Amino acid sequence: MRSDHVFAYGAAAGLAADLLLADPRRGHPVAAFGRAAGAVEGVLWRDHRAWGALHSVVCAGGAAGAAVLVSRAVRDRGAVPVALTAAAVWAVVGGTTLGREARAIGGALAAGDLEVARERLPHLCGRDPQSLDGPGIARAVVESVAENTSDAVVGALVWGAVGGVPGLVAFRAVNTLDAMVGHKSPRYRRFGWASARLDDVAGWPGARLTAALAAVAGGNPRGAVRAWRADADRHPSPNAGPVEASFAGALGVRLGGTLSYGGRVEHRPVLNAAGRAVEVADIERAVRLSRRVSALTLAVCAGGRLAFGAMRRRRT
Repeated sequence: MRSDHVFAYGAAAGLAADLLLADPRRGHPVAAFGRAAGAVEGVLWRDHRAWGALHSVVCAGGAAGAAVLVSRAVRDRGAVPVALTAAAVWAVVGGTTLGREARAIGGALAAGDLEVARERLPHLCGRDPQSLDGPGIARAVVESVAENTSDAVVGALVWGAVGGVPGLVAFRAVNTLDAMVGHKSPRYRRFGWASARLDDVAGWPGARLTAALAAVAGGNPRGAVRAWRADADRHPSPNAGPVEASFAGALGVRLGGTLSYGGRVEHRPVLNAAGRAVEVADIERAVRLSRRVSALTLAVCAGGRLAFGAMRRRRT
């Protein structure tokens, strides 16, 4: 079976598996990678950028290399490459779990149970929940849904279309390393620098595609594009900026502003200042927009891979 068909069929099956099964509560492959990366960190950690870069190469490179070997071993075995691609897509995407966590927090807020919402928020993002009221939690959830649509679904499918199973695995490895060591705490300010920069590079195409598809799939395409163009570059993250700004414009809400991470307060620019404040009902709207963006991403990536394969065959 041709590689373009393998990716198209496998990606569709993998997203269907995520929709039906979500993430496993135990034995998740990404969690296993995280434990292995933590063990490598225990050996390599030094307060130096070069050691952090070595950590990124060993962990992400090792995962990608293993994926290359497995892919080559099964490439001539009928439908096995499709099954492998489906399994890899299911393992690296997390759109269904993202939506469930967001909806659980939204349900707690709608019921007036602020403490439950605060307890669940760390499952979704790294904000300090005790510093947030109901509207603040709702805003944090919408921002996290937007950013994680890019990280947990779109970016993975983009790199899967480019590099097959190794591309899927490498992207998730890089993204996981950034979540583990890519923040600016005293321990990781230098050691995590390489992982953070690598994640910025790997996430660049997926973030732009997410922003574009949010504009297409949202209820206000002009507002999404306007907010993206006006506010994306003001965000401290080169990839979260376009995604959150486009979601803000598409949903007609304001995102950004003051937030707290690990006791550190940040004052971020407001995205889509013309929008209204986020309400609890906007969590469900954001989740539905994320679902539509994910479906469109599958169509774009699978269609692009098939078109590229057809073009190559015509040339040869």
